[in-house]
Amino acid sequence: MSASIRESRRVYLFDSTLRDGAQTQGVDFTAADKLALAGALDRLGVDYVEGGWPGANPTDDAFFAEPPHLETAKLVAFGMTRRPGRSVQNDPGLAALVQAKAPVACIVGKTWDFHVDVALEIPRAENLALIGDSLAYMASQKSEAHFDAEHFFDGFKANRDYALACLAAAQEAGARWLVLCDTNGGTLPHEVSEIVTAVQAALPEAALGIHCHDDTDNAVANSLAAVRAGARQVQGTLNGLGERCGNANLCALIPTFALKTDYEVGVDAPRLAQLTSVSRLLDERLNRPADPAAAYVGARAFAHKGGLHVSAVAKDPRTYEHIEPGLVGNERHIVVSDQAGRSNILARFSEIGLEVDADDPKVAALVEEVKAREFQGFAYDGAEASFELLARRALGQVPDYFELQRFRVMDDRRWNARGELVTESEATVTLEVAGRQMMTVSNGNGPVDALDKALRKALLPTYPQLESMRLTDYKVRILTPQAGTEAVTRVMIESAGRNGRWTTVGVSTNVIDASCKALIDSIFWKLRREGLKEPGVG
Repeated sequence: MSASIRESRRVYLFDSTLRDGAQTQGVDFTAADKLALAGALDRLGVDYVEGGWPGANPTDDAFFAEPPHLETAKLVAFGMTRRPGRSVQNDPGLAALVQAKAPVACIVGKTWDFHVDVALEIPRAENLALIGDSLAYMASQKSEAHFDAEHFFDGFKANRDYALACLAAAQEAGARWLVLCDTNGGTLPHEVSEIVTAVQAALPEAALGIHCHDDTDNAVANSLAAVRAGARQVQGTLNGLGERCGNANLCALIPTFALKTDYEVGVDAPRLAQLTSVSRLLDERLNRPADPAAAYVGARAFAHKGGLHVSAVAKDPRTYEHIEPGLVGNERHIVVSDQAGRSNILARFSEIGLEVDADDPKVAALVEEVKAREFQGFAYDGAEASFELLARRALGQVPDYFELQRFRVMDDRRWNARGELVTESEATVTLEVAGRQMMTVSNGNGPVDALDKALRKALLPTYPQLESMRLTDYKVRILTPQAGTEAVTRVMIESAGRNGRWTTVGVSTNVIDASCKALIDSIFWKLRREGLKEPGVG
């Protein structure tokens, strides 16, 4: 099995965004973020999605308690070898891995003698036992057990025989993959190539993987070098997230394998065209700006400004572009005259099941409206529900379920009867629904919660379908921080119900107004998805 993997041209993609990426300074995934990203990675076509470390924190516990259903990828739970002095059956970390609802387990273990001596402070032979016992136990409990050989390249250079002995212990215990980790990120491409070649010669039956950090800005190059030397699993993260300088960037590796080599990855052309959208979805979930200079997916990756470049690109884009931008879902941008947009809009129509004639003049108008709204701050890569509503409204396919005529939100900070300082929010909404004007008042845990409850209170008698809907995530992003308290604000709201999960967006200089726009889009999307063809029909 391992020999056939090595001899084939198939490269298996292992995404570690939800675990390794979460170690990035300033990154804090919610369970909802993890569910949304796992689904996006599955649709992209990666082979493995590492969901996190069960037992390490409440977020990962919540994620594995109700894991996503993945069509293509295998869900992976991460953990470490058993603790010294404990059996595998009595180790709490391994117990959490066994209980996690994931078919694959990835175990990390020490392979650098320096770490065994200094960090673990145990005999080196005992570390080999930890590796062998843990992998054998996981192989008996899961469909696959992977071994992440931590600090392998440093360990190999310091003590080749011991590092190889660690791999052999995992292999003999039944590890499906032996993943060589450049944990400190200091190894260079020529070293990676030489060491992977040496490991393949020493363990000819092993299926090898590569896990690189980017501390010398070589993680992508190191991963490519490892594959050329025989590795067939590549671990990395979206947008290169990761501790310190990050991990190997899958948004660069995936198109490089797919478009520039004869290696095969599980990302076909339609899936590859989602890459830019997935990259930007991650940034939207993290509430941070995308890197405009990112390879393949950055806003400037196919941008051309004046002079010889623009003149040549107008004749043939191949003069200054290494690939067609649409292959990765990106677009060409000519600074003096923007030519992009139409094909991407049509591709999004197809994704949401909207049949429309490409020559329909409404499409051209919608392209311009999307551009104008994104210039104002709207982000539709991470708010598919708002985009669908925008498109269907342009085509006259969204009924006027209700009209919000006015709203008012008040916060009251006071001392309660128990002598506690509390802040209460109250929202009043006036709207027209089914030909009737209604006014409702509700209290909530903050102004947005109060506004949400007031809207539902007014709408539930007419639309009982909203009973199952709930808000699951809320993010605010300041788009113009230089404007201070007058800054433009973008609000992203994720909702859930029996129709799944959906995300909407609102933009305004007033954060409550932006929130209200996102809330209303969320309700409209829900009602339309419920199949309501006209307003006032519950």
